[in-house]
Amino acid sequence: MKVCVIGTGYVGLVTGACLAHAGHDVVCVDNNEAKVQLMKSGQSPIHEPGLPEIMQQAIAAGHLSFTTDIMAGVEHGEVLFIAVGTPPLPDGQSDTRYVEAVARSIGAHLKHGYKVIVNKSTVPIGSGDWVRMLVLDGMAEHGNHKQAEFDIVSNPEFLREGNAVYDTFNPDRIVLGSSSDRAIKVMHALYADIINRKYATDKTSTPVPVVVTDLNSAEMIKYAANAFLAVKISFVNEVANVCDRVGADIKEVSRGIGLDSRIGSKFLQAGIGWGGSCFGKDVSALIHTATDYGYTAELLKACVQVNQHQRNLVVLKLQQTLKILKGKTIGLLGLAFKPDTDDMRDAPSLTLIEQLSRLGAKVKAYDPIVSQSGIRDALSNVIVETDAERLADGCDALVLVTDWEEFRTLDYAKMAKLMTNHVMVDARNFCDREALEAAGFNYVGIGR
Repeated sequence: MKVCVIGTGYVGLVTGACLAHAGHDVVCVDNNEAKVQLMKSGQSPIHEPGLPEIMQQAIAAGHLSFTTDIMAGVEHGEVLFIAVGTPPLPDGQSDTRYVEAVARSIGAHLKHGYKVIVNKSTVPIGSGDWVRMLVLDGMAEHGNHKQAEFDIVSNPEFLREGNAVYDTFNPDRIVLGSSSDRAIKVMHALYADIINRKYATDKTSTPVPVVVTDLNSAEMIKYAANAFLAVKISFVNEVANVCDRVGADIKEVSRGIGLDSRIGSKFLQAGIGWGGSCFGKDVSALIHTATDYGYTAELLKACVQVNQHQRNLVVLKLQQTLKILKGKTIGLLGLAFKPDTDDMRDAPSLTLIEQLSRLGAKVKAYDPIVSQSGIRDALSNVIVETDAERLADGCDALVLVTDWEEFRTLDYAKMAKLMTNHVMVDARNFCDREALEAAGFNYVGIGR
């Protein structure tokens, strides 16, 4: 099928590249000329395992191309994905101006035939009808409202950064929201090979579940899924803080409750809390939507408060161990909000850098990806080192912030010898406590 993806951020680029890999004819549109030229050369502007390889294969096969010309993209695509950003506003609402601009532009360029317009961006509940209105406005403004047909579909993404390519080809479910049977049939055809697990790593005869529902429910599914996961993380962190006080070990507690099939073990890892572009934004947007409709979402508000407390808790543990932080040097192992990505949006490391700097500490950091990228140039109040041993040199404490796999096997004994004080705050409960203590560290975990 012919596909147009408008917006080549994290969601748009992964979606476009994976659909092209599956054999569809995909044009990706972005208004950033430099970024388009980079992608045309087969290079990905984001760090995502496996993405450059499938981009290059799809480009070579003639299935994937990039342009700044939205008119060409709209004319090309039978299915038009809106995949632009919806960043949070200060009051918690989603900033939907980019979605609005794209919807109007699609309407302006709809000339003939039938199109399925897909909301892939995470948009507030009710946006399906809103986008329909905007497309119609764009069509009317350009006098082509009688020459083209379209339907709106909500198709939220559930990709994990660092696993996005895998998740695209091995989804837990595909959600399709629309009032049009015709549009749903088109989307089934688009995803047929993925539904039938043609590209799945773990082969199974069971097709991917497809949830077909109305527009509002599809949009709510996205928010509810992320809110539930955020609450689950905040819950285990709340329990960890009680464990700290009563002498229990949260790792054992998590293992014990995670074996309950009603609970499950995923997202029960206590630590510094969640970050990234999705959880905070989506939870805040859901709180704001609830308020707009006369409901106070107390549980979601508490979830946000607990998460903020976890970041401050790491600073408190440093104060309890080192006492005064002014004049001390603290090294952060990891900057990205999670491993296998260079994404710094709402990263816990940024809160630590701000708080430690405010308290008069010198902050150093090392991240396997961020340290090698230009992103470090935008970081203030932190010295970004190029390896873990340079980081440890002269530090009074290390804080493991991002659970990169390489941090499991660092030469901690050698690093300890380079340090002024031998404190390790393991903010992810990731390291081997006995090994760290044998290396000479005073090990401090979360809820342990």
